[in-house]
Amino acid sequence: MQTVRKKFKAEPFLFHTFNYLIMLLLVVVTLYPFLNTLAISFNAGVDTTRGGIYIWPREWTLKNYEAVFLTGNVIDAFWVSVARTVIGTVASVFLTAMLAYTISRKEFMFRKPVTLLFVLTMYFSAGLIPSFFLIKDLNLLNNFLVYILFPGATAGLVSAFNMLVVRTYMHTLPESLVESAKMDGAGDFKVFISIILPLCTPVLATISLFTAVFQWNQWFDTFIFASSKQELSTLQYELIRLLSSSVNFNSNPNVSSTAAKDLATLVTPLSIRAAITIVASIPILVVYPLLQRHFVSGLKLGGVKE
Repeated sequence: MQTVRKKFKAEPFLFHTFNYLIMLLLVVVTLYPFLNTLAISFNAGVDTTRGGIYIWPREWTLKNYEAVFLTGNVIDAFWVSVARTVIGTVASVFLTAMLAYTISRKEFMFRKPVTLLFVLTMYFSAGLIPSFFLIKDLNLLNNFLVYILFPGATAGLVSAFNMLVVRTYMHTLPESLVESAKMDGAGDFKVFISIILPLCTPVLATISLFTAVFQWNQWFDTFIFASSKQELSTLQYELIRLLSSSVNFNSNPNVSSTAAKDLATLVTPLSIRAAITIVASIPILVVYPLLQRHFVSGLKLGGVKE
């Protein structure tokens, strides 16, 4: 009997130990590429070509970051990316929440056909060429509004997936709150602004993070719709341009200043790629911890079935 009890006591210990080892392995596999890139970005470019850089720089330097910020249009492109991310996220989340509220109302007789119509857009799209001609006919080529109305080249301002997540979350809210507000004379828009939106903070934080990451990482729409207007270039597009032309950084046409040309002798394509990758990743790394609590709870509650 005592042997059996010891066996049952040992099983939870072995189970938790195995889980911790698996989680530790996942953490290492997940963090190592980022830490390696960070180390290379702070390591001297010429020394990096020798290899052997893992998670700690061998020769510390800031020359790689100096070269990035002195190259071309990176700083201006950074602010364009910030503007499109902030404006695009706010507009998309607000309109998505309005649509979700409309479809969640039982008195809306067309809610099922409209929902089906949006679900179909998740499986079928017109494609890039029809989207290009549509944007051209709307006079949105080389226009900042294309980043807001058509982010990602073929995507729209309202995401069908995000709408379904928000709608499912709204179904969990007590119907009595809406009924009591309407009995007091509040209209649908007043109910939506004063009651629904505050209660939907977790799920709105979730889709805000989805949308912000999507907007921040986009570069293809710049390439297709705004590449001929330098002041509309985004950070991710500049990253792609630098990555494609970093084989010979010294002859890069984006390297215009004398200081940047002097730095070109101290950096390498690998160090430049690492530095600009870190620069492009920092804003998301800063925003995510602020939304993490809402992100987890909103994703869990928004995924509950009806």
